[in-house]
Amino acid sequence: MTEFPVLPRDFTFGVASAAYQVEGAVNEDGRGRSVWDTFCDKPGAIAGGESGAVACDHYHHYREDVALLKVLGVDSYRFSISWPRILPTGAGAVNAAGLDFYDRLVDELLDAGIEPTATLFHWDTPQSLEDRGGWTGREITEHFAAYAGIVGERLGDRVARWMPLNEPNVVTMLGYAIGNHAPGRSLGFEALPVVHHLLLGHGLATQALRAAGCREIGIASNHAPVWPASPEPQDVEAAQFYDNLWNWMFADPVLLGRYPVEGTEQGFPTYRDGDLPTIAQPLDWFGINYYNPARIGAPGLAPDSSQLDGAELPPGLPFEARRIEGYERTDFDWPIVPDGLAQIVRTFRDRYAAQLPPLYVTESGCSFHDDPVDGRVRDPRRIAYHDAHLRALADEIRDGADVRGYFAWSATDNFEWAAGYAERFGLVHVDYRTQVRTPKDSYHWYRDLIAHTRANGTQS
Repeated sequence: MTEFPVLPRDFTFGVASAAYQVEGAVNEDGRGRSVWDTFCDKPGAIAGGESGAVACDHYHHYREDVALLKVLGVDSYRFSISWPRILPTGAGAVNAAGLDFYDRLVDELLDAGIEPTATLFHWDTPQSLEDRGGWTGREITEHFAAYAGIVGERLGDRVARWMPLNEPNVVTMLGYAIGNHAPGRSLGFEALPVVHHLLLGHGLATQALRAAGCREIGIASNHAPVWPASPEPQDVEAAQFYDNLWNWMFADPVLLGRYPVEGTEQGFPTYRDGDLPTIAQPLDWFGINYYNPARIGAPGLAPDSSQLDGAELPPGLPFEARRIEGYERTDFDWPIVPDGLAQIVRTFRDRYAAQLPPLYVTESGCSFHDDPVDGRVRDPRRIAYHDAHLRALADEIRDGADVRGYFAWSATDNFEWAAGYAERFGLVHVDYRTQVRTPKDSYHWYRDLIAHTRANGTQS
């Protein structure tokens, strides 16, 4: 085995984060309240009763964090912009201090030679809009487009890549259908209109960004290979249902201009003619967030099938999630399946063919609970994770896949949503009491990988 994965010399190496998970400063400089502020106040919603109110305090430590990225040598930093920091109520008057923060962050990145890659929505819906229905109603899509235009006008001359949405399927399933994430609504299948509104918002925001002169627009969407629990017809049928719900309900409208099941849109009360062409705005690239496959079977046949990502599934679903055995697992109890990343890349190539734009892996990562010992964080399992997933990608690239880059999740340890601070995904360890940053061994490995690829990588 070679020392490092063999990747193209111009392959984009990045790291990623999200505003609510790292910024803190939730009550500073005019920021409005988000659904995650409200959800974290709900007793029992977050492990340990924690919240992102301070998190990594990136709002005050961004210069230190960018300096660490410069030493790391990444080409790009993927961050998200907090909608309620720009528009405290989701609409209306712009909060100048919020825009100024991202202006400073973008300039700091550029001064460090790092391309800014910006996400407009990484789940922090302004609470005022949620109080009016949030993503269950069509009205929010116009507010989202207006927000996109405001940010695009201010930052479009300097941000290298844009994605209006991050993981709309997670927002729909965990936020609105199951309620394990903010806004904590348990609507079951009545959450399906959220799918259409998120995708419509993405299309309208893409139009607004382009009108503001922004370039390189894509999406960051969570995708996973779906494995039937057995070859039995009922398990295969359940897996196909879940595959459509998790993967193709969100990718087909964006890339093909239609839902995977014909006529689905007619079931959305707010659907209008012309929505699907708006959703299917041509993209410059498509981002896949990958963590592990899903193993799905028919309901009622297994004792370990009542949860999805730690959330209790509502009764009456036509599928059940089954545990994937036979693989090493992260400390978050997720199976480590590098070939799953290769599989989803192959599936996208086969499904979309010439209609598939270039791909980026906009997130992939793992939580291991490694703490500093004598000032050093030894995390060999994280190194092995990223090494194996990048090798899987390298094989696909050699086979002709147009994969342009990989963003490791995450830059620093951070607030991991409903799991609080127990899970640590970062290349940089954060002591949340002191805010001291300690680069892990994986940080140094990633730095050396980047330098090695620049010197020895293949020609694209």
